[in-house]
Amino acid sequence: MTTESVERRTFTHRGLSLSYLDSAPDDSDRPVVLLLHGFPDTARMWDAQITALHAAGYRCLAPDTVGCGESQVAAKLADYNARTITEDHRALLDHLHIARAAVIGHDWGAVLAWLLAGHDPDRIHHLVALSVGHPMAYARAGADQKLAGWYIIFFLMAGLSETLLRGDGRFSLRRVFRSHPEMDEVMTRLAKPGRLTAALRIYRASLPTVLLQRQPAVRANTLGIWSEGDRFLVESQMRDSGRWVDGDWTFERVPGGHWIPLEQPDWLNARILDHLRSR
Repeated sequence: MTTESVERRTFTHRGLSLSYLDSAPDDSDRPVVLLLHGFPDTARMWDAQITALHAAGYRCLAPDTVGCGESQVAAKLADYNARTITEDHRALLDHLHIARAAVIGHDWGAVLAWLLAGHDPDRIHHLVALSVGHPMAYARAGADQKLAGWYIIFFLMAGLSETLLRGDGRFSLRRVFRSHPEMDEVMTRLAKPGRLTAALRIYRASLPTVLLQRQPAVRANTLGIWSEGDRFLVESQMRDSGRWVDGDWTFERVPGGHWIPLEQPDWLNARILDHLRSR
């Protein structure tokens, strides 16, 4: 299977046309893996994982979250709350008549994966969280995490942040996320009308959910991976996430930067498969 043969489909939920990639739409017997992207990415960040997992016998579903990729831009800020977005992903499973799945998430996608597994434990049997730990662990991380996440406050400044992020200065998207392996594609995509604001709105709508509200532990067997070169996240917020895992918990610290699926695809694919094949 090549990435070109993965089908892009849409479904409608809460009045929005939401897009997703499906590696085996006509094969309901394959176990399902749901892959959730973060900022500033789309479902296509998972191309290497989809290829490897499909070859190993899995059906891969990778949605574009609301306002991202080819999913419709929603009108209201509240439409981008992380808990609301997890309901979109649950609705996708319902739409496809999928009772249970594994979930893999990176960055904000990891937050969504933690929330989905915690609030719907009978639906998720394995979880792989990349870069971002359980919301409770993230909220309790120390001053080093607050400093590493300085850009979040900047992103909350609606209007000003969009203007600066589109520019060429110190606070441009190209400078803030200069380690992104596909920054030219990111800049081109987010230059489209309304798309940068839509991508930023998950920050603006979700911080109270992530930082102030109590979120449940997860029952799924969970693998948490944090990379030593991550400029945005510190080790403790992932390492300490085991306190909120009632299933088997494995923490791995690896070299490299923040975008693990893009920077270390072969290593990650092998590690995901090992985890999914565990009991």
